[in-house]
Amino acid sequence: MTSSIKIIAGNASRPLAEAIAAYLELPLASCMVRRFADMEIFVELQENVRGEDVFIVQSTSFPANDHLMELLIMIDAARRSSARRITAVIPYFGYARQDRRTSGRTPISAKLVCNLITEAGADRVLTLDLHAGQIQGFFDIPTDNLFAAPVMVRDIKERLAPGQRMVVSPDVGGVVRARALAKRIDASLAIVDKRRERAGESEVMNIIGDVEGQSCILVDDIVDSGGTLVNAAEALLNAGAKDVSAYITHGVLSGGAVSRIAASRMKELVITDSILPTQAVKLARNIRVISIAPLLGEAIGRTATESSVSSLFT
Repeated sequence: MTSSIKIIAGNASRPLAEAIAAYLELPLASCMVRRFADMEIFVELQENVRGEDVFIVQSTSFPANDHLMELLIMIDAARRSSARRITAVIPYFGYARQDRRTSGRTPISAKLVCNLITEAGADRVLTLDLHAGQIQGFFDIPTDNLFAAPVMVRDIKERLAPGQRMVVSPDVGGVVRARALAKRIDASLAIVDKRRERAGESEVMNIIGDVEGQSCILVDDIVDSGGTLVNAAEALLNAGAKDVSAYITHGVLSGGAVSRIAASRMKELVITDSILPTQAVKLARNIRVISIAPLLGEAIGRTATESSVSSLFT
């Protein structure tokens, strides 16, 4: 791999950045990120990046605003240090759920965050399983939206026998994602029909599809409170499913989500390390983390050599 690549880690994604650097057989660039007494963020790149292809790895996960500001300042530091090209590698893109106006006098925060990243000096963006695909169009710079599906497909094929696998979308909005995964593993498809009465709560109404005796695999991009997953798993089991697992890209897992999932009848929740797992996640009996470092590492390597990234998913 060319030595002109510099991989810089933000505090939100340091273990993931280290794994990416190891995949590319490169050292992680030295960068100091500290705070003043009033919590202002200060960044200093501690090695030369002039003329280099710089990749800054930072998810905008909890605390979202701190990690977003840290990313912006790191981009600015690289730009002012004469980096040749700066790619913001954002495994989990926060604010993605605010991609449209749902009522009057509300912002489109996803667009604002895209503007901030662009104005800070990023030349391109590399992200993973955006909550809304149209956010790619919010950026005025090249943006690659990667998919965790190949990593999940490999894991599913290693652990679940063919013939009894059924992919389930936890809502109507996720059918396209679920159908794509079902096609990859040669499985049938079911849909959970739910109605959300208020934010943070969901009520499962019925199951579209015959799940009797099937090993059901719930698929989604984000798990936050865990309520939807737990309710969907319960409904599937009540409908005769053999067992229920869930494969979710981004484990936000806020509030009491971990304990809610641990106490559920769900066989297993599999998430990626796009968001740094907490200690509670690591200790949970039925939550497992799989790494997307090889996927991101391959995409970074191809970006640096101007090779095709989309061919990773064909």
